[in-house]
Amino acid sequence: EMQLVESGGGSVQAGGSLRLSCQGSGFNFEYSDMGWFRQAPENECELVSTIDTAGSQTYGDSVKGRFSISLDNAKNTLYLQMNGLKPEDTGTYYCRIDSYCRVPVDWWGQGTEVIVSS
Repeated sequence: EMQLVESGGGSVQAGGSLRLSCQGSGFNFEYSDMGWFRQAPENECELVSTIDTAGSQTYGDSVKGRFSISLDNAKNTLYLQMNGLKPEDTGTYYCRIDSYCRVPVDWWGQGTEVIVSS
């Protein structure tokens, strides 16, 4: 059974850092294209960062230079290092798998909440 479990969210002051983790089970991250999305209250879902099987990374304009995505295939875990957090980074962060072995999928975790206070 495929499962994604995010962790690492919390409450921090502006300028602080958090590292989010997404632990996968039931499939192999090494063959997956994946990313992080977030949704603030009353806002649309926003792409934060992606990483593909070749290791290529993308970042949303609002997080470039502050956030970093990484993958530990041995642990089947995706990370999002968030530095220089701003109040507008507040939201629920989700891990998503959008392809597995080159087959399109749409797998999501349950989300982890990040609150950044000014």
